Amino acid sequence: MLKDYFVYVWKHLRRRRLRSWLTLIGVFIGMAAVVSLVSISQGMQDAIVEQFEKVGADRIIVTPGGALAGPLSAGLTPEKLTDRDVAVIRNVRGVAFAVGLSASTAMIKFKDEATMGYVMGMPIDSETLYNVKKVGLFDVEIGRDLRTSSRYEAVLGHNFAKDAFSRNITVRDTIEIKGKEFNVVGIQKKVGTGLHDIIIRIPKQVAKDLFGIEDENNMIVVRVAKGYSPEVVAESIKQRLRREHDVKEGEEDFSVETAKEVVESFLRVLGIVQVLIVGVAAISLVVGGVGIMNTMYTAVVERTREIGIMKAIGAKNSDILTIFLIESGMLGLTGGAIGVIIGLLISKSVELLASKYWGTTLLKAHISPGLIIGVLLFSFALGSIAGLLPARKAAKMQPVEALRH
Repeated sequence: MLKDYFVYVWKHLRRRRLRSWLTLIGVFIGMAAVVSLVSISQGMQDAIVEQFEKVGADRIIVTPGGALAGPLSAGLTPEKLTDRDVAVIRNVRGVAFAVGLSASTAMIKFKDEATMGYVMGMPIDSETLYNVKKVGLFDVEIGRDLRTSSRYEAVLGHNFAKDAFSRNITVRDTIEIKGKEFNVVGIQKKVGTGLHDIIIRIPKQVAKDLFGIEDENNMIVVRVAKGYSPEVVAESIKQRLRREHDVKEGEEDFSVETAKEVVESFLRVLGIVQVLIVGVAAISLVVGGVGIMNTMYTAVVERTREIGIMKAIGAKNSDILTIFLIESGMLGLTGGAIGVIIGLLISKSVELLASKYWGTTLLKAHISPGLIIGVLLFSFALGSIAGLLPARKAAKMQPVEALRH
C-alpha cells in the first residue's frame, strides 16, 4: 500500500514538473546555504584543533595586558613583560623552558615592492636555538636557521616568502625592514598554523635596536616539562608573576593561557558565529516551507474531484492525509538533496580558493555522513510539516461535495 502511495505521488509531481521545480528553489537555496556554512565552520573547528595538536598541548603563552591581549597585540598595550619575568617563569616548578620574544609589525621592502609583515625577534643563544628546533614549528626547508653569530640575518615563514610579493623570496635575497637591510638565510617549512608561516625571524637584540625596545617582551612562550599538567603549571606561573608584579588576583597586567585554553576560546567564538550565520541562512528555509504549503494547497484544490473519487471507492481520511504528507515530504526531501549537493560544492570551492589564493588551510570543508543524513531528514520533515494543513484539509473533505467540484 505504501509503495502505491509513493508511485501515485511521483506520477503527480512529474505531471506538474515546472511547478514542482519552482517550489524546490526556496528549499534547496536554504539547504545549500546551511550545508555550506556548517561544513566550512566545522572544517575550521577541525583545522583549529589540528593546529593545536601541531603546536603542542604542553605550551603556555604569557602575554602583557590581561586576558584580551595576545601575540598580535604587540605594542598596543602599556603593560610590559621584562627579561626578569622570563627568569621568574624559568624557575617555576614544571617549566622545562621559557623564551621571551619581541615582536612587532613593520614595513617590509623587497625590490620595488613593500608590504606589512610580522617581525619576531628571537634570542639566538645556543640553549634557545636548541629548544626551538625541538618545537618543530620553525624547521628550515631551504637554507639554514639563525646562528649565535647572526646579526642582520632573517629567516622567513613559508607563506611570506612565497606570497607576500609578486616574486618569490629565496635564500641570499635581501629584504629591508624599517630601512635596514637583512640577508635572507633560510625559508621555513610550511606548518599550516597561520602565524608561523608568515613571520620573519631575526635576532632579538637586532629587533630591540630596530624597534627601540629595551628590556621588553611581547610574549613569553613556555614549554611544560613531561609529567606536569599545563593547567597546574600555568596557575603556578600566575602566582609567581602576581608576586613579581605586586598585583592581586583579578587585577593582573598579564595573561597566562595554555594552548588548550586558547583553542577553546577560539571554538567558543566560532560556535556563536556559526549559530548566528546558520540562523540567518535558515530564514530562507521558512520561505521554502511556505512555498511547499502554497503548492500543496493548490494541489488540493486541483484534485478535489480526484479526492472525492478515492473516498467514494473506500479511501479513508488517513489514506488521503498520508498521500499528501508524502507528496509534501518528497518535495522537501528532493530540495534537500539538491541543496546538499550544491552546498558541498560551494564549501569545497571555498576550501580550494582559500588554499590557492590566500594560502590558508583554516577554511576546510568538513563532509560527514551525519551532516548529509541530518539535512535530508530535516528536509523531509520540513516538507511534511509544511504540507500538514493542506493534507488535513484534503482528508476532511466530504466525498459528495468533492465529487460536485
